[in-house]
Amino acid sequence: MPYFKHNSAIVDDGASIGEGTKIWHWTHVSSEAVIGQHCSLGQNVFIGNKVKIGNNVKIQNNVSVYDNVYLEDDVFCGPSVVFTNVYNPRSAISRKNEYRNTIVKQGATLGANCTIICGVTLGLFSFVAAGAVVTKDVKDFALMAGVPAKQIGWMSEYGEQLSIPLTGERTATCPHTQTIYHLKDGHLSKIE
Repeated sequence: MPYFKHNSAIVDDGASIGEGTKIWHWTHVSSEAVIGQHCSLGQNVFIGNKVKIGNNVKIQNNVSVYDNVYLEDDVFCGPSVVFTNVYNPRSAISRKNEYRNTIVKQGATLGANCTIICGVTLGLFSFVAAGAVVTKDVKDFALMAGVPAKQIGWMSEYGEQLSIPLTGERTATCPHTQTIYHLKDGHLSKIE
């Protein structure tokens, strides 16, 4: 196998798992799942059938990634992150035909115990604080916190909070990498 699987983990026949990926204790990967290279799936993780996970994704312990959740490259999911895929579930009513897509774009960080309500897109390198509940789309580089989550700042690609207001036209420099970011019309972009 080009990947590592702990002997307590279950990988169903048909699952596609990239080279260098590590699947740890009591984790279950469903048969139609697609997982990229050099990922880490922690203890007690569940990966559904209609799930696509990019390269270098880290999913910490006790996370269930249900159908219609898509994680791009370099996403970090902290311990016990919660994804949903049905907006208004009921026990006696099957709503599999109502699953909503959730897209977590490249480099996003999801803090421990945060909840991502289905049907949203989390932008590039966005950062969701521990315990937050995301109910709406999140902008690239946005720092989100609270219940429901609200934007409280901006983050650099490296993961440092930028000293810049939420609106206006300004530039900011990542204190770690010295990369410059430009804020205009409520959107932050990296200056190449």
